[in-house]
Amino acid sequence: MESFIDVSPDSDFPLENLPWGVFKARTSTSDDTPEVHVGVALGQHVVSATALHVAGYLRDLPEADPRVFAKGRLNEFMAAGRPAWKAARATLQKLLSSSEGELRDQPELLARVIHKQEDVELLLPARIGDYTDFYASRQHATNVGAMFRGPANALNPNWLHLPVGYHGRASSIVPAGASVRRPWGQVMPAGASAPIFAPSSQVDFELEVAAFIGPGNALGEPISASGAWDHVFGLVLMNDWSARDVQKWEYVPLGPFNGKNWATQISPWVVTLEALEPFRCSPPQQTDPEVLPYLREALPYTYDVELAVDITPAGYGRATTVTRSNLKHLYWTFSQMVAHHTAGGCNLRPGDLLGSGTISGEEPGSRGCLLELTHAGRDELVLETGTADVEGSDAIGAMVAPVTSGVRRRYLEDGDEVALRGWCGGAGQPRRIGFGLCNGKLMKCRT
Repeated sequence: MESFIDVSPDSDFPLENLPWGVFKARTSTSDDTPEVHVGVALGQHVVSATALHVAGYLRDLPEADPRVFAKGRLNEFMAAGRPAWKAARATLQKLLSSSEGELRDQPELLARVIHKQEDVELLLPARIGDYTDFYASRQHATNVGAMFRGPANALNPNWLHLPVGYHGRASSIVPAGASVRRPWGQVMPAGASAPIFAPSSQVDFELEVAAFIGPGNALGEPISASGAWDHVFGLVLMNDWSARDVQKWEYVPLGPFNGKNWATQISPWVVTLEALEPFRCSPPQQTDPEVLPYLREALPYTYDVELAVDITPAGYGRATTVTRSNLKHLYWTFSQMVAHHTAGGCNLRPGDLLGSGTISGEEPGSRGCLLELTHAGRDELVLETGTADVEGSDAIGAMVAPVTSGVRRRYLEDGDEVALRGWCGGAGQPRRIGFGLCNGKLMKCRT
């Protein structure tokens, strides 16, 4: 598919993608167009669905609120369901196609609809009412469990029977590009007999993918695993910033609290399941043990999404790719997470966010957080240094040796920048479908 708008062949956002987001134009384009727009990404541009709606397009979408693009958030569009999502996608692809002149040949309308990404401020894509984070990677759960309980007891007895999760804090979810502050917390220093209150010295990233809920469910009415994907609007990258020393001291007996509620970061563009359809794949088998009937899917599937994390150390301009993983490694699928979340009657609502938990693979270079990469701080990760900005370097950060020059990290230091990347296809496969960056910088704690 080709657009009349120039799109680089290696762009994350070709016409086959059109991920949804929310943005604020830095300059006003029309008195009757809201300041905050709903729109899609296309190459280095954003396309305002809000401005198109004002001009008479994208109306009469099936089951959609008439003001679906007028409220500066995606919640109402998420609530409309897949027929409306498909109809809007088809209309946008037609209007933006190189073979279609209806939009291209209206220069005044085009100026209101098309913006350069560098000229807009990307916001959170939805009002997130509730946020739940899962622990769905078997490799991650095994690695962490083996560190703290030994290999024989790596997985807790319930882990292979249900997708473990906890309710997170929606108020501290921030968009990509934001800086976050090192948190204070209660920690137990090694060898001490009593805890202290101090800045965390073990700040970590977590490589995750998250699902935005579309149509929800009524209180008391569970969603089946086989029908759960119809309740998923799309996926984003997510960095669940974590303070491991705070987490270690506080998590017994009720799980994560202040160690994780201080910042969670998501990429601004929501990639739809329609865009990911060419990259469907089978998830890991769940036959030993077989899961209970309410978690079984007639035709289980997930998506082949390549993932990577880059760290740019403070004071340097060179990024090192420290891990590569893939969404398909998750033992529990998002459809099973939705089914289990609602099994007791819990109601999900449009704009709710479900995180996958850290996504790790089998290889050492595929571990999705510093806790795993450095074995809880026992080892060091060596990051390359330099003056050139090499975003997305193909180098994998080495454990201590053989790198002879660079900076060493057990956990993140003030000024370090973390960038998550995700993509499907490219390099001889179908057109690349990307998620953009989920990037953020760790800043010094408040005094």
